Amino acid sequence: METINIICVDDQQEVLDSVLRDLRPLTPLVRIEEASCTAECLELIENLDENGEHIAVIISDQVMPGEKGTDLLRQVTADGRFGKTRKILLTGQATHADTINAINDGGIDNYVEKPWEPDHLLKIVKRLLTLYIMDAGIDYKPYMSILDNVTLFSKLR
Repeated sequence: METINIICVDDQQEVLDSVLRDLRPLTPLVRIEEASCTAECLELIENLDENGEHIAVIISDQVMPGEKGTDLLRQVTADGRFGKTRKILLTGQATHADTINAINDGGIDNYVEKPWEPDHLLKIVKRLLTLYIMDAGIDYKPYMSILDNVTLFSKLR
């Protein structure tokens, strides 16, 4: 079975803890990693890629020390190795311009405002994880219990 990762990036540990708690139903089959800034996330991505692991979803805050979340997502989008990686901007402080840039340049798949509903975030991540698995050509059968069935069956048609 492939090693599939979801990376959560936020400079506030309590936010990371909340996201990790909300995504816990995925952990039997997917590894959830955390990073506190853009540089840490980029280093983590490099290490995972070197080990042949998949980076399926990145969930990033916008306002962090150093680079913004949109800068991180833009860099990931520009790197051809991660063309299938799905991206979520999870923030309560992005400006209208930040959001537009994230969509246009960062290739985000979803924008989620803080505070979020745990079930809503989990549903979004399941959908994006399903899309990643299908687009990456990974055998979806071992992951059936955590995938979004509507997305899966629409991709199988």
